[in-house]
Amino acid sequence: MATESQIVRQTRAKMQKTLETIVHEFSTVRTGKANPALLDVVRVEAYGSKVPISQVANVTAPEPAMLLVQPWDKSTIGAIDKAIRLSDLGLNPTNDGNVIRIALPPLTEERRKEYVKIVHKMAEEGRIVIRNERRDAIEELRRMEKAKQVSEDDSRRDQKEIQTLTDEFIKKVDAALAAKEKEIMEV
Repeated sequence: MATESQIVRQTRAKMQKTLETIVHEFSTVRTGKANPALLDVVRVEAYGSKVPISQVANVTAPEPAMLLVQPWDKSTIGAIDKAIRLSDLGLNPTNDGNVIRIALPPLTEERRKEYVKIVHKMAEEGRIVIRNERRDAIEELRRMEKAKQVSEDDSRRDQKEIQTLTDEFIKKVDAALAAKEKEIMEV
């Protein structure tokens, strides 16, 4: 049985985790410069299963418009190349037998606007998760109040605190969105 202060702490932790997830998802959206997180969504068929590219290779960005993929096991280079080509990222890797180089073409204005729409959708999904966490916490406090486990005053105070937390985390999501949008539109 959780106390009301534990509910507030748990809600804060869940909202923080949601914010971190959103920021990580933003990092997978391409901007004008190369970012190794761009390949986080690529799954490679290796050793009998599909694994993230980070488990079979080292991905670096030696130049602003280039990604370098160095497989740990040279026998997986063909599978890595194939996985990158088949991903919906629209990348065309070049394979020299030792490393894979991926030149990132400059983004068009139209493509930048599409990416902005994608990050707006991600941010809205994050806001929904945060509001659902608020709803769950408030329902739990009301249930505890009804069962006479907490006083009405304590319940109301904690509900206000949870609303304040919600507003705070939604502002953080909006700030992350604004920064990512600026980064995408930067030429």
